Amino acid sequence: QEASRRYALGPRLIALGEAATRSLGEWSTDHLRELALQTGESANLAVLDGDEALYIAQVASIHSMRMFTEPGPRVMLHGTAVGKALLAQLPTARVLAILARTGMHRFTDTTIIDPTALVAQLANICASGYAIDEGEQEVGVRCIAASVPGAPALAAVSVSGPLARMTDEALSGIAPLLLRTVRAIGTEMRAGGTDNAEI
Repeated sequence: QEASRRYALGPRLIALGEAATRSLGEWSTDHLRELALQTGESANLAVLDGDEALYIAQVASIHSMRMFTEPGPRVMLHGTAVGKALLAQLPTARVLAILARTGMHRFTDTTIIDPTALVAQLANICASGYAIDEGEQEVGVRCIAASVPGAPALAAVSVSGPLARMTDEALSGIAPLLLRTVRAIGTEMRAGGTDNAEI
C-alpha cells in the first residue's frame, strides 16, 4: 500500500512469478522426456516473457550431436519455431507491436525479416497447429514447435535437431507426437486448476 492508500504491485511478485515459471517447467519435464525419447531429438519448453521467448525446461537428445539449451536463455520471437508458435497465439496488432519494438534481426539467410511475410506464416501455423524453423535462428538446425493449450502462461513446446536428421520425413512423424504432447500438458494443467495468464 502506498502513502496515498492506493495499492500497487510490489517486488515480491517477481519472486512469485519466477516460482510459477519453475513449477511450469518441472510440471512438463516428464512429457518432454517422453517426447525426446520418441523423437530422438531435444525437446524444449518456452514461455512468452515480455517481447521474448524464455526457455524454462529441456530434455536433451541422446545423440552426441544435439541441440542443448540450459533453462534461462531468451530468444527473439521471429527467428525460432517456438517463438513463432507463441506469436501465433496473439492478435496481429500485438504481433506487429512486438516486432516494431524488437526489430527483425537477420540471424541467417533464411530468417524472416518482413512483418507481412511473418504474419502470413503465423496464419498457416494456426491452421496446421505447429511452426517450423528452417535454420532461421542457427544454420544447420531445424525445429518444430506447437503451443500448449490451457497453460498458465503463453507456452510452446519444440523439438530441435540438426538438419541432417530433421528431414521432411522426420518432421512428418514428429508433428503428431508434438501435438499429442502439448495437448497432454495442457490437459494436466487445466485439471490442476490453472488459468491462462501471461508471465
